[in-house]
Amino acid sequence: MSKQPTGALLHPRNRHQGRYDFAALIAVEPRLKSFMIRNPYGKDSIDFANPEAVRVFNAALLRQLYGIQQWRIPEGYLCPPVPGRADYIHGLADLLAADAQGEVPRGAAFTALDIGTGASCIYPILAHHDYGWRVIASDIDPQALACAAETLSANALAEVVELRLQATKSAFFKGVLQPDERVVCTLCNPPFHSSAAEASSGSARKWRNLGKQDPQRKLPTLNFGGKSNELWCKGGELTFVRNMIRESKDYAEQVLWFTSLVSKSAHIRLLQRTLQQVGAVDVQVCSMAQGQKQSRFLAWSFHTAEQRQAWFFDAKA
Repeated sequence: MSKQPTGALLHPRNRHQGRYDFAALIAVEPRLKSFMIRNPYGKDSIDFANPEAVRVFNAALLRQLYGIQQWRIPEGYLCPPVPGRADYIHGLADLLAADAQGEVPRGAAFTALDIGTGASCIYPILAHHDYGWRVIASDIDPQALACAAETLSANALAEVVELRLQATKSAFFKGVLQPDERVVCTLCNPPFHSSAAEASSGSARKWRNLGKQDPQRKLPTLNFGGKSNELWCKGGELTFVRNMIRESKDYAEQVLWFTSLVSKSAHIRLLQRTLQQVGAVDVQVCSMAQGQKQSRFLAWSFHTAEQRQAWFFDAKA
């Protein structure tokens, strides 16, 4: 089953609607003013070709709309575009609501697992602020988790987001999800590329049109940054998500819905075959759109609809 967006817009519950209010953003984050430019159409914008500008801009969004007062990402780590990340969270909430008689699940009775939370810890921040969920956030990088811990502590989130180191780099759930734990969903932003060269080539293509619009601008290699484990892995996202699917079977009873972003639509059919092989009961492709950009996440469950409804009934009891 594929859920299509009603239009090329953000999710209706996404806080990032309409044009950015740069005056309001500068008011909460004065550093942003130094990165303001006029784009080729004569409109106020920021220099998206500057990695530091991107970090400060997203920090301003989090401060203005979510009250996040301190959010630091070390240089070289992936800086997430907050509006798009929020759409994934809202899409997950809709997926879960379909099993709860249309009621969007809110509150600490619901726990999600974020695989590869990164230094930004962005998904746990958004999930808690929009829905009150508790989140287990894992990563293979101790430095990323240390940075995430600073953010959580500074914003009184350490009690609702638990950081866990994934000691086995090839594992997803093993060693992170304890035998007695149940989570309503997992989420993941996988490394999309299969090599460093492919990641660099993808960034070059991304900026080619912008370079044509304004040849005087010096474009970065990766304006959103990213460590190697955040950007690429052997076999790329197809192998990464396939391995996640295969391991998920061993945790079928502990997770209501497993999900992952999938950047390339051509991978969906191949991943659906893998899901059929492991015996997934329900598979859904949930589409999202931000402007002209189309994205999606793949969701699978080993529980029937009736079993999932009973899970929500028990959670509310």
